[in-house]
Amino acid sequence: MSIDLRSVPSPAFVLEEERLLSNLRLMAGVQAESGAEIILALKAFAMWRVFPLVGQYLSGATASSLHEARLIFEEMGCKAHTYSPAYFPEEFEALLGYSSHITFNSLRQLEHYGARAAAAGVSVGLRVNPVFSDVQTDLYNPASPQSRLGELAANINELPDWVEGMHCHTLCESTADASAGLIEAFEKTFGRYLPRLKWVNFGGGHLMTRDGYAQDTLIAALRAFRQRHPQLTVILEPGSAVAWQTGVLVSRVLDIIDNGGVKTAITDISFTAHMPDTLEMPYRPRLYAIDAQGTIHRAVDPPAPGAAAYRIGGVSCLAGDFMEAYSFDQPLNIGDTLVFEDMIHYTMVKTTTFNGVKHPSICLLHGDGQLEQVRVFGYEDFKSRLS
Repeated sequence: MSIDLRSVPSPAFVLEEERLLSNLRLMAGVQAESGAEIILALKAFAMWRVFPLVGQYLSGATASSLHEARLIFEEMGCKAHTYSPAYFPEEFEALLGYSSHITFNSLRQLEHYGARAAAAGVSVGLRVNPVFSDVQTDLYNPASPQSRLGELAANINELPDWVEGMHCHTLCESTADASAGLIEAFEKTFGRYLPRLKWVNFGGGHLMTRDGYAQDTLIAALRAFRQRHPQLTVILEPGSAVAWQTGVLVSRVLDIIDNGGVKTAITDISFTAHMPDTLEMPYRPRLYAIDAQGTIHRAVDPPAPGAAAYRIGGVSCLAGDFMEAYSFDQPLNIGDTLVFEDMIHYTMVKTTTFNGVKHPSICLLHGDGQLEQVRVFGYEDFKSRLS
């Protein structure tokens, strides 16, 4: 980063505007070359302060709730592509007002709400499950034969005339080959419905901004599909790809505890409250320390033999609120800054104020090096969640 992260108020999420712009420009290029529409999935990245910037490059956004749809409408200035596993009866009318497209998760929900949505001028779709995915972690795999997300081909006979689209989402941080495989599996399984449809949404998980991703493979697969079905608008709704490698979570060491021969650096953040995927998935975030002199010490995982090793502990009272040991090339000290990398997508959106822990501030690092403190959270934010 172009600033000294020790000067950032801790804890804080810091989004780098230039990195976000780089991702958006790449995605706009894929959009232009493939002819597909790429939209932002708020479930992965919902920092509405930069929605106007996102809207300059992408073709809209997708929502999974009334609140997300309203946020898209108010802050991006467009209506949402909306999908939810089920809709609340008392919210449905308001949701239609914020939606250009609405996808139903089941034939039962389609039958109950679909005609009403079509009559309101909203384009209606059905989520389907082609039972294809490269996702190895069950928590993030929506495409098993027993999945609650989408209808299997065997369940569908005919669709009402007012159904205009199909939606499938089976990937998670996947390769271009997996995207091409999804397109092939979808077409093989649901191809008989395509001549009468207007759009197909291939969901998220297309991690086109990751280093080494084969954008040409994705573009070729999308182009070929569109050539076979020229009447269809093709939509992708990546989440992680938009904010991939665009920012960090800054924290500091508050204490160091040595029990049973294990040293734990207690930080001012919480894995369960601020980085739940690290415990749920689980995965090991990359991190580094910055000492009082400003020297960077990258964490080694697994720990190097003989090096100074520390568990990284959260500040909540949950016993399991920690990451197993990393090592550093010199001992950590109280007051050192710890920086967790790639923490903007699927992290900021999941934070809580469990245990009353201090919620990280949200900062935006502009291209000119100026740090804007977009939001600082305090007691009233914690209290309002519980009233």
